[in-house]
Amino acid sequence: MKRYLYFFLTLTFLMLWSSCRKDFEFSPSTGNLQFSKDTVYLDTVFTDIGSSTYNLKVYNRSDQDISIPSVRLALGEASNYRLSVDGISGKTFENIEIQAKDSVFIFVETTIDINTLPSLDGTFLYTDQIEFDTDSNLQTVELVTLVQDAVFIYPNRDDTTKVIETLTININGEAVETDIEGRELSPSELTFTNDKPYVIYGFAAVPEQETLTIEAGSRIHFHENSGILVLNSASIHVNGEFSSDQDILENEVIFESDRLEPGFSDIPGQWSAIWLFEGSVNNIINYATIKNATAGIISDGNPLGGPDKLSISNSKIYNSSSYGILGRNSSINAENVVINNSGLSSFAGVIGGKYNFIHCTIANYWDSSFRQFPSLLLNNYTIDEDDNVIVTDLTEANFSNCIIYGDENIEILADEVEADQVAFNFKFTNCLIRFDDYNDTYDGPNYDFTNTDHYVNVILNNDPNFKDPHLNELIIGDESAANDQGDIGYALRVPTDILNVSRLTSPDLGAYQHITFDED
Repeated sequence: MKRYLYFFLTLTFLMLWSSCRKDFEFSPSTGNLQFSKDTVYLDTVFTDIGSSTYNLKVYNRSDQDISIPSVRLALGEASNYRLSVDGISGKTFENIEIQAKDSVFIFVETTIDINTLPSLDGTFLYTDQIEFDTDSNLQTVELVTLVQDAVFIYPNRDDTTKVIETLTININGEAVETDIEGRELSPSELTFTNDKPYVIYGFAAVPEQETLTIEAGSRIHFHENSGILVLNSASIHVNGEFSSDQDILENEVIFESDRLEPGFSDIPGQWSAIWLFEGSVNNIINYATIKNATAGIISDGNPLGGPDKLSISNSKIYNSSSYGILGRNSSINAENVVINNSGLSSFAGVIGGKYNFIHCTIANYWDSSFRQFPSLLLNNYTIDEDDNVIVTDLTEANFSNCIIYGDENIEILADEVEADQVAFNFKFTNCLIRFDDYNDTYDGPNYDFTNTDHYVNVILNNDPNFKDPHLNELIIGDESAANDQGDIGYALRVPTDILNVSRLTSPDLGAYQHITFDED
């Protein structure tokens, strides 16, 4: 009984207290607002592509509940900025209330057509202000966006049905309609220059018998689920050159997403891949950076004959959510290539093929999720939809003067299915490898590091002394176990490192000659 009486008295007290409480009384603001920033930088956007959403926090530090008579964009309805205050979108707002010692968020976005602006060399600095109150109480916060012009490549769209164009691909002589959104590049689009960036929506396909040439200094940006397809008998030639400024990489060709905000600079999986279809030929990539894809490069088929299906040199592939380079029964020649931070393997040569890597750094310090595959994966089989194992020749897989390393104990896997008259040929020569099989899980000749058919002058589990592999800084320092360990014969074939430094006097392993790190 006492419990119920206590409950009744408490409830009665709360009801009487609330009924006597006066409503909040809001006084007009007096120009004493404070802001989380005095300028909102919306970073760089491409013309006609919406920005990310940025926020501004407005503080009422006083002991009074206040009402801001007006919050508005200085350019009014003509502004290319959009605001959201208390969940309401617009460009002008009235009587925005903020309780004492409280705050309110304002969210800011923009979409700008550079063709309506006096563009200077393809860029324009677009500005506006958020104005709080008027006259003597007026306070402002600046809005700043750099707008960049671009060449846009996107599939056609039927205005009536809203259906987006998809690719028809010749597979084994038969035209196959796919559900891949995209289109073939026209003849006028087969040379990418460095005049403007390129922004690709869907897949841009290089037509049969044609070559896509990408000039030094070009910038290629991909929207979500977009990429480049190189079709049967077609080629891609990426003609980057060495850059004297390693911060801006003025002569490299850079492939990345169309999100230019700093928060997206190292996010994996923002676009799909550069995909070399079976039958594409003579693909050449030199001085390129490929970052933040699902798979940096997929190379399918053409394991024999010459030239190699893909020749890649002096290039870096970072932050791939699956594979850095995936070769599927293909032929790849790589020199001075750096691959790091891949959700699966940084390099995988699967279903057999032919692969030759000289002075490459194949590393994996992926930390975005659990990683189940090593930095380097080789196998000679696939399993079809009926669970049949199909075994194919791994004709050769040679890694010479390379570093294969990462933050897992096992960073190479030679996954062989033995079958009569099927080759599984691989060899590591003068390589630094991480393979610490402390549980004795791996046995057999593929993991016998004294077997000179597979391993010659390898160094196991010694520190490569990378500068900062989690930030994709794979240059090695004075304390690296890779220093002076290269075979001069392979160094003669690749006489300078990826930074154009001679390695002929005392070649180090990997893509970089070592340096002395600056002390912090």
